[in-house]
Amino acid sequence: MQSTAPATTTPTSAPFTEKRYLVTLVFVTSLFLLWGVAITMGDVLNKHFQNVLNVSKADSGLVQFSIFGAYAIMGIPAGLFMKRFGYKNGVLLGLGLYALGAFLFVPAANAQSFSFFRGALFVLACGLATLEAVAHPFMGALGHPNTSDQRINFAQSFNGLGAVIGPLLGSYFILSGVHADGDLSSVKTLYLSIGSVILLIGVCFAFVRVPALQDAHAVDVSAEPEAGFYSGTAEEVPEAKGLFNRPHFVWAVVAQFFNVAAQGGTWAFFINYGAEKMGLTDAVASRYFALSMVMMMVGRFVGTFLMRFIAPNKLLATFAFANIILCLIIAQSWGWPSFIALLGLNFFFSIMFPTIFSLGLKDLGAKTQQGSSFLVMTVAGGAIFPYLMGKVANEDVAHAYYLPIICYFVIFLFGARLYKVR
Repeated sequence: MQSTAPATTTPTSAPFTEKRYLVTLVFVTSLFLLWGVAITMGDVLNKHFQNVLNVSKADSGLVQFSIFGAYAIMGIPAGLFMKRFGYKNGVLLGLGLYALGAFLFVPAANAQSFSFFRGALFVLACGLATLEAVAHPFMGALGHPNTSDQRINFAQSFNGLGAVIGPLLGSYFILSGVHADGDLSSVKTLYLSIGSVILLIGVCFAFVRVPALQDAHAVDVSAEPEAGFYSGTAEEVPEAKGLFNRPHFVWAVVAQFFNVAAQGGTWAFFINYGAEKMGLTDAVASRYFALSMVMMMVGRFVGTFLMRFIAPNKLLATFAFANIILCLIIAQSWGWPSFIALLGLNFFFSIMFPTIFSLGLKDLGAKTQQGSSFLVMTVAGGAIFPYLMGKVANEDVAHAYYLPIICYFVIFLFGARLYKVR
């Protein structure tokens, strides 16, 4: 049956969502905030483990390997679970694993074991991977298909808020104290509290009634080719076409891998850059890290607004090019100009993950959930890049920021040309 939306519906005229979806939309949006907290807390732990457990910068990058490596393993199982049991149960599974991983920080702190902490982070990140696999298509389905990009970027704005909260919590509870004696009690207390909050949210969401949803990324036969939708007739829609025979999806996978690689490395050594190049304390550098996350949150709100007037792919290419310039400035170690560029990196990074995700899911139809799983797996890029940047950072942390330029160039190409649905 054809979509009930009129053929003339455009991104600017389609409603953001519908009243029946509002309660569910609030809960799903909160998921974006929750995994933002967890991801940036990992970057605080990266520096804290260097201080307390005496690991090198390269080895501390294994914190990100544990977090983002979980995405590579959990991406497909999360998608299969979502397809079999639905969006809501997928959310509940993700929250359960998130809480379990947080609770495992208690025995890890008692053992003062870096390996144990990495295991706890892996379990927690399996929950994050499940939530990401579910939440993006879930948010996309909570309204008209033409405004799915706007909804996902809106929700990612709250992911930015969570990313601000994470380093602030870390600065207050972890880095601002005196832990030279190896005391990890603050880490244990913080994650015990986080696990309890996540568990409570899961219980509340279990009682939410989710209305019937439509596939936001199914083929819209009425849309124009420039909008990124298939333009043939209903009978010509290539539903049986394999995911990896769709060039726009393949390039989205590649772009997302490099996107998260840049994110993982950039965030992992932000505090190191502030301490070594600017002479800041770890706690103060962590607060500047939180400020950079404010820049990312602002960037997502600004990006969501701009997408009502600028095609998402064009905005993506523009922001990627801006980050290439900023990385060149950061790597020169010019004092405050370079540090301000490091702060500004997140503003332009802001729209990249949700926009690549949404562009990659265009016109996948029944394969949307499977495609979402593969896109979540690309977060494994963040498992590899921090270790490579750490190797360079062991010599000069500023020079490590040459490496993300490669990533942003790939993203620029995707936004400029490779996003097109064929």
